[in-house]
Amino acid sequence: MRYSHYNLILALSFYHNFKHMDFTLTEEQKLIQQAARDFAQNELLPGVIERDDAQKFPAEQVKKMGELGFLGMMVNPKYGGSGLDAVSYTIVMEELSKVDASSSVVVSVNNSLVCYGIEAYGTEEQKEKYLTKLATGEIIGAFCLSEPEAGSDATSQKTTAIDKGDHYILNGTKNWITNGSTASVYIVIAQTDKEKGHKGINALIVEKGAEGFEIGPKENKLGIRGSDTHSLLFNDVKVPKENRIGEDGFGFKFAMKTLSGGRIGIAAQALGIAAGAYELAKKYSKQRKAFGTEISNHQAIAFKLADMHTQIEAARHLVYKAAWDKDQGHNFDLSGAMAKLYASQVAMDTTVEAVQVHGGNGFVKDYHVERLMRDAKITQIYEGTSEIQKIVISRSILRD
Repeated sequence: MRYSHYNLILALSFYHNFKHMDFTLTEEQKLIQQAARDFAQNELLPGVIERDDAQKFPAEQVKKMGELGFLGMMVNPKYGGSGLDAVSYTIVMEELSKVDASSSVVVSVNNSLVCYGIEAYGTEEQKEKYLTKLATGEIIGAFCLSEPEAGSDATSQKTTAIDKGDHYILNGTKNWITNGSTASVYIVIAQTDKEKGHKGINALIVEKGAEGFEIGPKENKLGIRGSDTHSLLFNDVKVPKENRIGEDGFGFKFAMKTLSGGRIGIAAQALGIAAGAYELAKKYSKQRKAFGTEISNHQAIAFKLADMHTQIEAARHLVYKAAWDKDQGHNFDLSGAMAKLYASQVAMDTTVEAVQVHGGNGFVKDYHVERLMRDAKITQIYEGTSEIQKIVISRSILRD
């Protein structure tokens, strides 16, 4: 009897906790979702294939996203932001990414890396000078960490920022920088004191047009071809000391903390790419006929759709959980890494299967799924490769 009583207590405790787990969106979040969905269909979809072919940056679309408040979603309204939660941000990222990942990555970088980094760790002067313009979309920013010899190993920074008293002298090269030529503000991670290792790294705000700052050629990429990706070259660039973010030596910690939040945005992007491919495959399967009936009636296709739907739902819950952790002030290193790892794999698996459902048409650009498949791959690479996510996850679970 005592054992049964104990089981009842456990059951009631579980029920008490469970009933507070609400997976429904708020009315505000539903409105935000619909606004993002409408924008994606009406503004991003027209011309998306042509922009991909021409590697054309979606400048007009980015401007409109700024007007809608999509470029500073989580920024405090006093700095021009929308003041929304991270869950709302992931909802917007998913909807935009269903149609055009080249546009959604601009939203991700500007929100998760640049705006967040300055608002969370910048001075009041930096916020007034830069954040107010970034949050409204008047300008966009770039986050400059990767180098020719420092990708996943972010501690191996070769770019240097030599302390000259009231300023730094910046020298080096940054690779694969999103918004490389279109940004006006660049957060650059550089080594100031090599003897201190990662504790000698700083994060500096560099303005476009600074003397000695050059933008290299645009990268010819497999996917997200409309995204503006460049190498950046710094040759004796003078950066005022007041443009350093945080205390001296805070740069590496700043980069890791900022990227941790950035992973949630990329996880949401991967989720959107997967969901977009699934929706196209499902629609096509109900229209295409083979052997006298719609191919959705064939078990081989129906089971593919069942797997896609299940995996996407699982990915969505991981993404929302990571965003919720961030909103609640919880540590989201683990949940963010899990969300990005799983959602990016689902994006690859789903887009490959979506092409397969389309058959020969899936290999044709007019049907969109081949572009989504190409776009999906980058989600396993940037803002921390899948292998890096496994390191983050394994360290976290083995620490307990």
